[in-house]
Amino acid sequence: MLIDILLVLAVGGAAAWGLAAWVYRAEDLSAFDGPPEPTAADPVWQRFGGDAPPSPALLAVQASLAQLGQRMAGLQGKARVAALRQHIDGAFAGRPFDARFVPVDCDGVPGEWVIPPGADPRRRTLYLHGGGFLIGSPLSHRTLTTRFAALTGGVVLAIDYRLMPEHPRRASIEDSRRAWRWLSANGPDAAGVPADRLVVAGDSAGGNLTLALIAWLRDQRRSDPALRQADAAVALSPLTDSCLVAPSLRRHRRRDVLLGPMLGRLVVLPRWLLIASTRVVTGIDPRGPLLSPLRDDLAGLPPVLLQASESEMLFDDARRYAHRARAAGSPVRLQTWRHPVHAWPIFNPELPEANEALAQIGRFLAEVAPPACADPQASDPGKAPVPAGVLPSPA
Repeated sequence: MLIDILLVLAVGGAAAWGLAAWVYRAEDLSAFDGPPEPTAADPVWQRFGGDAPPSPALLAVQASLAQLGQRMAGLQGKARVAALRQHIDGAFAGRPFDARFVPVDCDGVPGEWVIPPGADPRRRTLYLHGGGFLIGSPLSHRTLTTRFAALTGGVVLAIDYRLMPEHPRRASIEDSRRAWRWLSANGPDAAGVPADRLVVAGDSAGGNLTLALIAWLRDQRRSDPALRQADAAVALSPLTDSCLVAPSLRRHRRRDVLLGPMLGRLVVLPRWLLIASTRVVTGIDPRGPLLSPLRDDLAGLPPVLLQASESEMLFDDARRYAHRARAAGSPVRLQTWRHPVHAWPIFNPELPEANEALAQIGRFLAEVAPPACADPQASDPGKAPVPAGVLPSPA
C-alpha cells in the first residue's frame, strides 16, 4: 500500500511539474546568441580592450564590490534593501561635479535636472538609473548623469521612479513614460518649451526601462503622432529578458562580483519556475514586452547603442537584443569589453575602461544627435584622472 501511495505521488508530482513547465514555457531565443566573437565586418558587434588585462583601478573596484557582497551577506529582506539603498546613494558622496542639480516635479514624478555650464536646455536626456528596481536614485548616478549632460551638450533629467517592494513593478514603467511626455515639452528654464533633441539612457534596470520606453513610443505614435520618439537611446548592461534564461546568467554567476551574489542562486532554478515566480512577484508575465524588451517586436526603433561586459551575467541579454533588433531592421549596435564589472561606466573617471566606454557613447551621440559642445574627456579618455586607492562601490 505504501509503495502504491508513493508511486501515485511520484507520478502526480511529475505530471504537475511537466504541466507547469509547459504552461510557463518561453520562446527559445538562442538563435540570437550570435557568433562567439565579432568579425571585422560585423555591423552589429564591436569589441574593445582586446586581450589586455584589467586595469589596476578595475581590480580595485572588483575587490571593493566583493567586500560589499560579503558585508551584505548576513542581511535579508527589508534590512538588506535599506542597507543597499544607503550604500549606493552615499557611494559618491562629497565628489565635486561640474553641474548644478535642481529638484523638479515632472507631472508627479520627482527628479532632478543636471545642468552643466553652457548647456543647451533644448537638448535633453532622460536618464533612468539602475539598481534592480529596488535601489538607486538620481543621487546615486550623478557620475553618469553629469557625463551624459557633457556628452550631449545639453541637460539631463534624472527621475526618482518608484521602487519595489513599496510599489509594484509597473510603477517604474508608468513613471518613465510620464517623465518622457513631460520632458518633451518642458526644459529647466521654462515650461512649454519643446525639445530640439531627445535622448533616453539607462543602466541595468534603467536599461530595461529605456528599451521598453522606445518600443512603447513607437507603438503609441501610431495613435498619437505628436508624441516624440527618442532621437537615440543608450542602454548600459541592460536587462532585456526578465525570464532570466540567457546562458550567460548561469555561465558567469561566479564571475560577476556585483550581480552574482544577488542572482547567482536564483538563476539555477528551473526556467519555468523563474518565469512563474517573476509573474507572481510583479503581477506581469515576463514573457511579454512590458518586462522583457527582447521579446517585443524590435522593428522601427531609433538608433540604439548597447554596452556590456563579456564577464557579466547580462552579457547575453545585450547580445541577443542587438542581433534580434538588427534582424528586424533597426539600427542597433553592441559594444563589449572583456573584463569590466556590471554597469562599469558609473565608475568614471577612475576606470580607464569606463572612460573608453563613455568616449564611444560620445561618438555615437555625435553621429546620431550631434552635440552643441563636446566633452573633452569623451574625445580623449586618457585625459581622465585615475586617483589611487580603492574606489567606492555602488550596488
